[in-house]
Amino acid sequence: MEFGVCKQEMLQKKNAVLVDGVILNGPIMDSKAGEKFVEDACKIIMEEVVQKADDVTEKVCEWQAPEKLKQILDLEMRDTGECHQKVLQLCRDVIKYSVKTNHPRFFNQLYAGIDYYSLVARFITEALNPSVYTYEVSPVFLLVEEAVIKKMIEFIGWEEGDGIFNPGGSVSNMYAMNLARYKFCPEIKEKGLSGLPRLVLFASEECHYSMKKAASFLGIGTENVYFIKTDERGKMIPEELEKQVQRARKEGSAPFLVCATAGTTVLGAFDPLDKIADICEKHGLWFHVDMVERGMWLESVLELRPAVTLKAKKYSTIKAKSKIQASWGGSALISRKHRRLLHGIHRADSVAWNPHKMLLAGIQCCALLVKDNTGLLKKCYSAEAAYLFQQDKFYDVSYDTGDKSIQCSRRPDAFKFWLMWKALGTTGLEERVNRALALARYLVEEIKKREGFQLLLEPEYANVCFWYIPPSLRKMEDGPEFWQKLHQVSVMCYLRFTD
Repeated sequence: MEFGVCKQEMLQKKNAVLVDGVILNGPIMDSKAGEKFVEDACKIIMEEVVQKADDVTEKVCEWQAPEKLKQILDLEMRDTGECHQKVLQLCRDVIKYSVKTNHPRFFNQLYAGIDYYSLVARFITEALNPSVYTYEVSPVFLLVEEAVIKKMIEFIGWEEGDGIFNPGGSVSNMYAMNLARYKFCPEIKEKGLSGLPRLVLFASEECHYSMKKAASFLGIGTENVYFIKTDERGKMIPEELEKQVQRARKEGSAPFLVCATAGTTVLGAFDPLDKIADICEKHGLWFHVDMVERGMWLESVLELRPAVTLKAKKYSTIKAKSKIQASWGGSALISRKHRRLLHGIHRADSVAWNPHKMLLAGIQCCALLVKDNTGLLKKCYSAEAAYLFQQDKFYDVSYDTGDKSIQCSRRPDAFKFWLMWKALGTTGLEERVNRALALARYLVEEIKKREGFQLLLEPEYANVCFWYIPPSLRKMEDGPEFWQKLHQVSVMCYLRFTD
């Protein structure tokens, strides 16, 4: 609608250049109308998202079945555009029917909560719309990424290193797997998989599913991921790893990578990094640590305290093995009190770390960090595209880091972490980690006090695993029927959650 008015005005001008019915020397839309739309939309975002972020009286989600929601949202795209008021109403509807991940009672196993500095950083990058591949097009954000990576490397305990921000921890794990394979056999980059021996990698049986996906995607094959047994707390057993490495060698395979986990998805277990590093050094294997913090922010536990109830209706995220997850592995490095859990991390060759979870940097904010500082990342991934990465530019081309990535266009995800870190300081980030673990400890003690709740084990970190047993099952004998009925509890919890 606004575009049509703008076009008519341009045609009335004597100097309008018209080619094939297209005006070439005018704006593609009315800038004033566009600015007004942005202003109105930002007001809606402030009122409906930001200002209601901590309001427990608001619903987490206005749940609707898929077919009904399709009708409400009017998803059809048409030949003619909608007026601004209609588009603004669409914005309101999108917010209304979306899950409010900032809500105090949003219990998700991956992330939750809001950081206002990170949010503003995202507003800035969305408005600037940069792509982080060369210094000439993204000078500020490349320098920010360099500074953040340098600081993260410092916390790992490396004297030097390299890194890149990626779209998700799963991608970081894939990067690491491919990098380890390239280190093992550099010729694969040009010659491909033909002629290679059967490559084998090792990961905990409690590792993230992204390891299987990466093995499949990279052509290694899921059958060549050897899953190592874990102990009763979910930690990889080093002796079992040693056995499997020797088994692979006897089979004629070529072991090349061990992936340890710092904060497993369910139990929150930290693999014994030092002992695993010993085995990797003994056999010449690349040692990767996945500490991408899968889990749930526990901020809302205290929000429920006034109700003094831990009923299924309140904790509707209870699953078959009920849990409040908080596998915040990497963030433990920020805490002087809890970094001992990652003892030996400095011996890793690569580390995957997601600040967008416990540290609340906002999705997505994920880094792969590498101990190597000889340009291995670039050697592995570089395509030397001449139209982007010319070597005769007027500045230091070492700042053109885009060739270290499999992406061309890449978001400045480090910026949200940087701005938040600048605002809060390391001390502020450390307080978030310590608070999360204190909340987990509080939840454990509350579970112990309440009838019908059964703690599975004392948490090592912030994952609190428990069963909720409703009154109808509390006197029932342990057996198949009991477990079948107990598993149905989670279904009822989810239904109540959407009420």
